[in-house]
Amino acid sequence: MKLVAGNSNRPLAEAISAYLNIPLAKCQVKRFADMEIYVEVQENVRGEDVFIIQSTSFPANDHLMELLIICDALRRSSARRITAVIPYFGYARQDRKPAARTPISAKLVANLITNAGVDRVLTLDLHAGQIQGFFDIPTDNLFSAPVMVRDIKERLSDGNQMVVSPDVGGVVRARALAKRIDAPLAIVDKRRERPGESEVMNIIGDVAGRSCILLDDIVDSGGTLVNAAEALLKNGAKEVYAYITHGVLSGGAVSRITNSKLKELVITDSIMPTEAVKVAHNIRVLPIAQLMGEAIGRTATESSVSSLFD
Repeated sequence: MKLVAGNSNRPLAEAISAYLNIPLAKCQVKRFADMEIYVEVQENVRGEDVFIIQSTSFPANDHLMELLIICDALRRSSARRITAVIPYFGYARQDRKPAARTPISAKLVANLITNAGVDRVLTLDLHAGQIQGFFDIPTDNLFSAPVMVRDIKERLSDGNQMVVSPDVGGVVRARALAKRIDAPLAIVDKRRERPGESEVMNIIGDVAGRSCILLDDIVDSGGTLVNAAEALLKNGAKEVYAYITHGVLSGGAVSRITNSKLKELVITDSIMPTEAVKVAHNIRVLPIAQLMGEAIGRTATESSVSSLFD
């Protein structure tokens, strides 16, 4: 068994390596002068079960190409099985045709990964569950819920919590968390006038006097969360927290969050936190190395992965 890390999230790869007590394989990923990617695996991987740890986070295209080229290098080095461990699958939001003459980029990326020679995919909290079906190879979609539930129970245990879905599409995810912590559920009804902007219209559920926990898979611009937090507080919520798996936080998102009425935004390290995130007073990062490492170990030994979430 070998672990190979790309450049997208080296700290997470090192933490997974430490959890499994398996050193990262020597692999050089560098750029030519024109930024063309060059990969050299500097260890023998013939007949090995190899796991590539690489999120397709910003810059998404560079990190995706790194993943594909590392995979090709391993395949041509006679690795027995190649598993792509993609904590954040970056093209997951383009999972359907929202308008005429638009691509389904998630399917295209799934085809690229499969055709590069990946035998199996391990990812975390896909934006849409049907993306598993875009891959023609075994794909395990892990859930960050156990990590979040543990953190919520340790920090918010006054019995006055309410889980809130920031939109109708996230109700299934929010309901599952609410069941785990034995809390009621509310829904934010919003209307999106144009891409990147959202307008909160109504709160479905009685949030008065509650500590509200907004739950979602991706926070990008932060606009939805900030608007939802303001609407919840206007409707009598005591305080608002947000638990989000993937902290994309592009553009001025960090500034928007720090200047908002959110008590705290909690994200995982599926995407490597920037310096701005690390110093933000109301953003906290939850480590997922143990969860990912355990899933990798079980995959290598052909043990059950789904039992992690029972």
